[in-house]
Amino acid sequence: MDTNQRKVQHLLWRSGFGPASADIPRIINSYPEEYYKFIKQPSMQKPQNIRVADEELISLYDLPGENKRAQLGEAERKKLTRLQREAVKRLNLAWMREMINGQDQLREKMAFFWHGHFASRNQNIFFNQLLLHTFREYALSDFGTLLKEVSKSAAMLNFLNNQQNKKGHPNENFARELMELFTLGRGNYTEHDIKEVARAFTGWTADKKGNFIFRKNQHDNGIKNIFGKTGNFTGDDVLNIILEKKQTASFIVTKIYKSFVHETANESIVAELAADFYNSNYRITKLLDKIFTAGWFYEEKIIGNKIKSPVELLVGMQRLIPLDFKKEQVLISLQKILGQELLYPPNVAGWPGGKTWIDSSTLLMRLRIPQMLYGSDIMNVKPKDNDDVDMGRGEENIVNLKNKTNIARINASADWGAYVKNLTNIPQNRVIPSLHSLLLQTTNAETAHTSNDHPPFASIDSLIKTTTLQLMSTPEYQLC
Repeated sequence: MDTNQRKVQHLLWRSGFGPASADIPRIINSYPEEYYKFIKQPSMQKPQNIRVADEELISLYDLPGENKRAQLGEAERKKLTRLQREAVKRLNLAWMREMINGQDQLREKMAFFWHGHFASRNQNIFFNQLLLHTFREYALSDFGTLLKEVSKSAAMLNFLNNQQNKKGHPNENFARELMELFTLGRGNYTEHDIKEVARAFTGWTADKKGNFIFRKNQHDNGIKNIFGKTGNFTGDDVLNIILEKKQTASFIVTKIYKSFVHETANESIVAELAADFYNSNYRITKLLDKIFTAGWFYEEKIIGNKIKSPVELLVGMQRLIPLDFKKEQVLISLQKILGQELLYPPNVAGWPGGKTWIDSSTLLMRLRIPQMLYGSDIMNVKPKDNDDVDMGRGEENIVNLKNKTNIARINASADWGAYVKNLTNIPQNRVIPSLHSLLLQTTNAETAHTSNDHPPFASIDSLIKTTTLQLMSTPEYQLC
């Protein structure tokens, strides 16, 4: 495999969701340093907001008064719940389409990272839309701004019960997770800090449309002692105090390194990156610039060692070979089967990732997916029931085992055009090695599960298609 091609593909998988079919000619003739500039430029533009709530749903929220749900009859409340669920599914699929088709791969990949870092889930489509836009809008700005925007989001405040955090009756849930999971990491604060921080966030809440509200009459104006500092601190003060601590930069950089580079952090590299990150006022783009242009990022031990998350796997395949689904919601079922459903992280800690993506059942399913999507296989696997993640949605599984040949068949048509066109100029005896190089990032790619000893193909098109599906069905394809 050409060294530069492998490095560019490594960059595409780590900074985005893998190469698109249109990228193939450029990949072969580029260097990673110049390609990073090409990747970064489209992501510097402000993203368009993804809105999927329809007029019918909006009308149910535009009732006058504070307690709008109480004005609805039982039938209308059930309808509202159903419309919310349908809208959240549409948002899931709309975002996935952005990952597949968007040019701003760096932005979408970082938004995807922040979605797992600031993990939140709920049924309110307005909360979900606003939080997703926050992740996408501030994905590459600075961590301080992103932290403050997320902390004031209705999705997070409701998920972590801060609407119950009131003067005299503090709720510590948001305060605890803010420090443990979002900024400092476990062991870098005390139980006393949690109690005092919770007091600082009293009165922070939001309305049903997701607008942040500060209720002064519910806020504790007393003196607080946090990290050894004393004052009448507000929630904004606490966020600034946390950002002043270098441990915050170290915690965030460590997590980014493990997600984008290697699951075992290099302490000296992380320490250097964290110092630069802190001194740059938490500029996310500058941190990514240092990572994706560093020589150590392209070392042999880094390339091909990361297990693709379910979303990375599904999106990456469709970037190379686009699919048109008769029922696009099958992608949500596939996400659920593989253990990563967008907008529904398992808990506030997000998805653990790494080797947890693979077990005996999910690996077998991953190896079947190419034939399910591009071939004739059917999906006869029921998503695992997990009410913590499902939030009571178990009855919504679209996989109906009693009628699996109809409901469970994935009706999708593949657009092989651009992919095949960009490969047909390769001599037939070089097609298989070239596809190995394009599809597999592991060092043993040349010994993977295809061979040049095959019956003659009717055309080079059929050779490309057959070999591609064979390679996508290998364990090696699960790595990037």
